[in-house]
Amino acid sequence: MPPHADAGTLAGDVTPDNPGLDATSLFGGGKPVILQVIPTLVTGGAERGCIDMAAAIQRAGGTAIVVSAGGPMARELDRYGAKHIQLPVQSKNPLTMRRNATRLTEIIRQHGVDLIHARSRAPAWSAYWAAKRTDIPFVTTFHAPYNFKGRVKKWYNSVMAKADRIIAVSGFVYEHVTREYGVGADRLRLIHRGVDVDIMSPDKVTQARMAQLIQQWRLPEDQRIVLLPGRLTRWKGQGVLIEAISRLGRSDVRAVLVGDDQGRDHYRQELEDHIRRLNLGGQVTIAGHCNDMAAAYMLSDVVVNASVEPEAFGRVIAEAQAMGRPVIVSDLGAVKETVINGETGLVVPPNNPDALAGAIRAALDLDPLQRQAVGLDGMRHVRTNFTKAGMCAATLAVYAELLG
Repeated sequence: MPPHADAGTLAGDVTPDNPGLDATSLFGGGKPVILQVIPTLVTGGAERGCIDMAAAIQRAGGTAIVVSAGGPMARELDRYGAKHIQLPVQSKNPLTMRRNATRLTEIIRQHGVDLIHARSRAPAWSAYWAAKRTDIPFVTTFHAPYNFKGRVKKWYNSVMAKADRIIAVSGFVYEHVTREYGVGADRLRLIHRGVDVDIMSPDKVTQARMAQLIQQWRLPEDQRIVLLPGRLTRWKGQGVLIEAISRLGRSDVRAVLVGDDQGRDHYRQELEDHIRRLNLGGQVTIAGHCNDMAAAYMLSDVVVNASVEPEAFGRVIAEAQAMGRPVIVSDLGAVKETVINGETGLVVPPNNPDALAGAIRAALDLDPLQRQAVGLDGMRHVRTNFTKAGMCAATLAVYAELLG
């Protein structure tokens, strides 16, 4: 397993549990201007990481600027005193990407930007060209392996490996970047995505918040809840869970699928048809988007990730463990990093409804003491390895490494 970025060494006394970030210790008394570039600020893990880092930069005494095509999350930047500039950086049109590079160059010079950090491929090309023109450090984050089938797609992806420092969000992604792009430990850093344990904490969720979701989702009191969080898309494995619930054969269990269909009406209809065919109308709820995931985790008896393709990290499973919930995950991608099999949860073969049904049965049959032990182990695992504070500290340390 590749090493984490050493936040403690590079950033003074900063640790995951002590995010006492200040510009003096990190940047030798300077107050750097950091520009992050991301396609949109609508929803998602990359977007959440961008917002979290903007807040950390501001807290450390620097200036955070984010360039995106906009979205509802942009409003959060105002809360932290960060600046948002809207550009069509989501575009993959080569002419637009070139124009974006020119505009980014102007922004860098106008605002005295010291470092640019790109979080996706199309804006990374624009950021790369702008960084070259202005001679400032360039950082990228691989939020996923970015698979490819030919030379052209691999070349397009390769901009993420051209940076002065490349951040991988998991060991799984780290190994992909090393294998496919030949990037060594001199430039590549492992920084796991982080959970906000101040929000994802069982003692912060009130009964009123849980009751509101019970009413909204019309959940009966006599059923155990199996939660699958994730946008409605085939690779997230909602169909596998529906099939597993059918094979489980227990009327006291209800699966709740939480996540936006993001316009995939056809797939949502396919899931609804599947539920009807299996006569599971009283056992599967498609809940849609949820604004209070902490309360949703607390309602659940077990949280499932049934993905049929590798997860680059698996944020919801880390969040669920932070909330003390037993988890079940497909044996793909980064799960060996985020879940301790047999202690914080269970790992099952992907796309295997029978194995998933067996794991759900085992999780639901835990006695209260076993359940408490699993929950405490999961909370300890996340708070040791996957906190937002730790992620921010390690990323700031990467910036400091480049800025001296």
